[in-house]
Amino acid sequence: MRLKNLRKERGITQLQLALALNLNQNAISRYENGTREADYHTLILLADYFKVSIDYLLERTDNPTYFP
Repeated sequence: MRLKNLRKERGITQLQLALALNLNQNAISRYENGTREADYHTLILLADYFKVSIDYLLERTDNPTYFP
């Protein structure tokens, strides 16, 4: 998942992202290193937060186009 790159591009920490989305920092870390997969609800939260498509997050496309 492209989560780590998106987070770093915006200059925020795992903790800041977790707090913004009401998630656990450990979960963010696990999503980034691939030891845990985000559920559907979390994917929506992440896509909305970064204003990208879920397909972009899941590396199914290189087009980050966001459709609200």
